[in-house]
Amino acid sequence: MAPRVIITGAAGLIGQYFMKTAARWAPGWEIHRLTRADLDLTDFSSVERMWEHLNPSAVIHCAAMSRTKDCEQNPKLALRINREVTAHLAHLSSDIPFIFLSSGEVFDGRRGWYREEDEATPINFYGKTKLEAEQLVLQNPRHTVVRIVLTAGTSQNGDRSFVEDMCRTARSGHPVTLFRDEFRCPLPAGAIARAIWELAELQAPGLYHLGGRERLSRWEIGQALLAWYPELQGHLREGSARAHAGAPRPTDLSLNCEKLQALLSFPIPGFRSWLTDQKREGIDVWDYHPGLS
Repeated sequence: MAPRVIITGAAGLIGQYFMKTAARWAPGWEIHRLTRADLDLTDFSSVERMWEHLNPSAVIHCAAMSRTKDCEQNPKLALRINREVTAHLAHLSSDIPFIFLSSGEVFDGRRGWYREEDEATPINFYGKTKLEAEQLVLQNPRHTVVRIVLTAGTSQNGDRSFVEDMCRTARSGHPVTLFRDEFRCPLPAGAIARAIWELAELQAPGLYHLGGRERLSRWEIGQALLAWYPELQGHLREGSARAHAGAPRPTDLSLNCEKLQALLSFPIPGFRSWLTDQKREGIDVWDYHPGLS
């Protein structure tokens, strides 16, 4: 029988890309998707019954409460979903590979190009819950944590990615304010999915960073998207993170990905180079890069 892998959060952006790419990058796996509609992961008794029934060979845990504002407003639920659910799933998966998708938000953002060994000091509650979950997961030497930062792509309902959020705001006639002094290393969801499928096949547990090769400001990201999304034209506004009044946001979450890159069969792309190559080849913007084929 083919090994069975469970994908939690399969209705989320990255979860959807795991499902779409499985036939290409994980042809030897039997994939079982879990969404919130399928199973409430906070109902531990139901989860245990499901786990016993499915008897997975591996788990990729994508499900999370991932919006910073929501975590600040409901910290009890954020802890339940991000830390306690993750710890429970890791416990149920104690004898099999377990890959947990974490976040660069575990860092304070003061320096950028963070390596795996750098001290993690989150400044918002979302980052705090992710860091605590990481520490619990990594107690098991079979298990893996992959930190990501900003994921681009399109979802089934058009409401899962930062690109979709920007376009929806622009289409409503409102300005999209992008900070010139807040930096990220965005990466298309298809590239993230392929990298993690390869990591699952390699069975190389540990802590890894996965982000794009380019450190870009939010403003630069928006400018790069204009060629693909004309509805953004005239709606982008350049701003400063100093004017931000909401939940704390790290200034620079660029990640050094050399550790993971050394294991992969393909080069992790930069965001602008991905967009340029897709445009030149006439390929759908979030389809697979020719260099990833």
